[in-house]
Order: sequence, then structure tokens, then C-alpha cells
Amino acid sequence: METPATQSATTPAILRDPAGIRARIQEAAGLSLDRLPMLQLILDRLATACGDALKHRVASTVFYALSGVESGRFGEFLDVHDNNAVAGIFHAPGWDGHILVGLDRDLLYTMVEVLFGADGSEPAAEDERAFSAIELRVAQMVFEQVGRALEAAFGLVSQTAFRLERTETRMEFAVIGRRTNNAVQAKFLFQALNRSGEMFLVIPQALLNPLRASLAKVLTGESTARDPRWSSQIAAEVQKAEVTLRAVLEERHLTLGEIAGLTVGQVIGLDATPATRIKLEGNDRPLFWARAGQAQGSYVLRIDEVIAQDGKDLKDKDGPHGLAG
Repeated sequence: METPATQSATTPAILRDPAGIRARIQEAAGLSLDRLPMLQLILDRLATACGDALKHRVASTVFYALSGVESGRFGEFLDVHDNNAVAGIFHAPGWDGHILVGLDRDLLYTMVEVLFGADGSEPAAEDERAFSAIELRVAQMVFEQVGRALEAAFGLVSQTAFRLERTETRMEFAVIGRRTNNAVQAKFLFQALNRSGEMFLVIPQALLNPLRASLAKVLTGESTARDPRWSSQIAAEVQKAEVTLRAVLEERHLTLGEIAGLTVGQVIGLDATPATRIKLEGNDRPLFWARAGQAQGSYVLRIDEVIAQDGKDLKDKDGPHGLAG
């Protein structure tokens, strides 16, 4: 008869660890991007943040946009950009792993022209020479901006820093895992001076697996803290707005024939008395009931009641009931 200790020793380790089984199945199956709506939102935010980071550095209009997300093998993604891009390797301590950000040749050439004030009148460079020192320095500047944008964008689901460890111009040296490992690649379109380039982001699937639950959530709305200074400014500006009020002493309905029969000098009698309530209107909407009076030699109105804005009949037995006066 086998004892529990004997059974534990003879049972394969993977069968004693259901969590390990689940992780291996998920790794083998790959990510279903359609079931990760938050990932799309994060990548859209990343594109917006990258564009905003350049606005204060360049005079020309620049544009970043997410152009596609796909899953596949890490090596296949890199082979497409061999000898045609600069890769930045980022360490994410909170994820205990690395991600790769790449800038293709067209993006770098355009970025250098934009930063040095070109207007796009000269033809775009098309040679496939080695990248210059200036272009590599510009690439590092872009990577530093992307690192900050990554931290802010992924902060929706996971707080981690993204530290640039090194840059590579040859994709075979841009190693952050086995070439056969599953990964997710996001492509971003960069446009400026009527030219375009591409930035790509490659994240190993092993780093995203622990975030599946958070990435699968649907963000229905974001609550942001109210800015008291902005609220005060809005309130102050609204209170400065000029409003014209009209005091209606009496209203009376007349036929078109009666109006046509009016003559110059004719006196129209009013049924209103000093005790009749007066309706205050603003923009043809009834606002308050008021009483007439005098103070310091001037006619004044004292507010009695707010008129409900519910569409009901706003007249009462003491209120106006005819021609506006």
C-alpha cells in the first residue's frame, strides 16, 4: 500500500501543481488579443503620449497612431526589421522581464529632419547606410520618451518602471528571450513632413500572462479627481455672464383683429394691482415670482418663489394672466 509520501514522490511535479499546468497551457495556446480590450486602450494611450512628448520639441506637426497588434514568434518579428531599425531593450522590474521597442530607418531619418527644423522640401533619404552617431543619439532620446510613456500607459493595470538598458542596430543581438517564444507586437505609424515611419513594440507573452485578468476588463469610464482651481475659474466666469431679466406684470391674450384695431393713444387697462405677483423671465424662461415695491426712490422687486422648470402650467391665481406688460 502506498503512503501519501510515496504517492507524492511518484506523481510528476507538473500534476502536483495545477497553477503550473494552467500557465503552460496558456503559454502554448497563445494570447487571444480580442479578449484583451485593455491592451488596445493602453497601446492607444502610448501612441498619444509619444506624440504629446514631441510637441514641445519640434515646430512641425507630428502624428503617432496605433496601426496594428498581432501575436506570433519573437524571432519572426525581428527578422522583418533586420538591418533596418534600431532596437531599444527595456527592463521592467515589476514584471521581472524585458520588452523591445524598435524604430525603423524611415522614422529615424524623418525624426532627425524634424528636430533640426527641416520643412520637408528636400527629398527623403533612402540609402541603407549604417546609422550615424546623431541618428543613434536621437533614437536614444526617443527611447527615453517612450519609456516614460510606457510607464504611464501600463499604469492602468500594473505599476512598473521601464528602464532602457541598451540599444542595438542588429536584430540578432536584440535578444530578450528565445526566438521561438510567443510574443505580441504592436506597430505604430509615425508621420511628419508628409513622410512616415514605423515604431514597433514587442512584448513576450510570458510577461502578459500574469496580466490577463486586468487586460480582459472593459473600462467603462474613468473617474478623475476634480481640479479645484479649474472649478473655481469656471464658476467665476459663469458668474460674470450678463443676463437680461424681464418683469412681466400682466399677460393677456388678444385676437389678431383686436390687435389690428388698436390706435395711437389708446389706453389698455390692466387688471393687475400692487398686490399682484410679477413673473421674472430670463431668455423667455420663467424663473421667479416676485412682489413689486419701492426702496430709496426706485421701483424694486422682492423674490418670493422659484418657478419649477418641469413644464407644468406656471401660472397661479395671483400670477399674470394676459398680455406681457
